Amino acid sequence: MKKIEILFILILICLKTNAQSAAEDKLGAWYMYNGSHKLNEKYSLQTMAHFRYYEVTSNFQQEIYRLGVNYKFNPKMNLTLGTSYATGDLAYNVSSPHLYEWRLYEDFNINSKWRKFKVRHRLRLEHRFIHKNIDTDETQNWFRYDLNVNYPITDSWSVYVFNEIFLNLDRSEVFAQNWTGAGFLRKINKNLKVKFGYFQIKQNSRTLKRVRIGLLLNTDFF
Repeated sequence: MKKIEILFILILICLKTNAQSAAEDKLGAWYMYNGSHKLNEKYSLQTMAHFRYYEVTSNFQQEIYRLGVNYKFNPKMNLTLGTSYATGDLAYNVSSPHLYEWRLYEDFNINSKWRKFKVRHRLRLEHRFIHKNIDTDETQNWFRYDLNVNYPITDSWSVYVFNEIFLNLDRSEVFAQNWTGAGFLRKINKNLKVKFGYFQIKQNSRTLKRVRIGLLLNTDFF
């Protein structure tokens, strides 16, 4: 598995070396925490904090915090209701107003398995309350569909691929963006995993490149 880590580092170096001056030519990074905290057999708390940058270690783009309550119908289906808060910089490397927003969201998750492949479908409705500057406020409703496939390599390592499409339901051109990526998961113990990977954000006018480095924490209070 050390070869995988070395290859990942070399990819980062190459992408950063080839970077130009526009946002779409930069290699950005997301530093992530995701948590699931079991309260009983049916309910759990979902927590999240993401810190996102236009470049690997600089040029702030967005930070977002999320809290939700999850209800498990059965091992294959569950529902999360929650809220999140985000603030972001609207432009790369120039002075611009920050965006602030609250979101309410509903997730419906379907989990399945085919041989060793684990598949998750997530359907999300988001209600975004956006404040761009002193006199600009708007409300938007979004639909997101995420397909995530995981395959174990060893007892400690697995590889994943995903694709997520975003639709803005309040605009005539509903397509907003599409995320496509892949990466590796490393299991540290039964409660803790680390994630690292690469993905692209396809928007109407540009494509952004990002690496993701994350910590996944699962706790059981039951």
